[in-house]
Amino acid sequence: MATVELTKENFDRTVSENPFVLIDFWAGWCRPCLQFAPVYEKASEAHPDLVFAKVDTEAQQELAAAFQITSIPTLMIVRDQVAIFAQPGALPETALTDLIGQARALDMDEVRAKIAAQQEGQAAAGDPTGTTEA
Repeated sequence: MATVELTKENFDRTVSENPFVLIDFWAGWCRPCLQFAPVYEKASEAHPDLVFAKVDTEAQQELAAAFQITSIPTLMIVRDQVAIFAQPGALPETALTDLIGQARALDMDEVRAKIAAQQEGQAAAGDPTGTTEA
């Protein structure tokens, strides 16, 4: 499957309509990005059930800024509209294949429960009700 070019116009729709999206943030002037591109393309062919997308950080600066991309290439994986992985650096083929396997194996109900627990903990830590004893 060919990679999908993501823009600020189609990003939300692509992520919401597909349960598993890999996103490569890249730029044409970035040598590591260009070296990673064939590895990413090969993985997209090996996993036709997944959506492989690319964000050109030069053309989509607003989108790159929204995800606080400060180093490229950066690979992000979104499952069920939850970002489960984001890391800068070009991966070798075996590492990318392993990462995809790990991401597939995640129990998303467990991931969502952990996120909810973290959000509750953060809300409690900033609780202005004065229920914490001194």
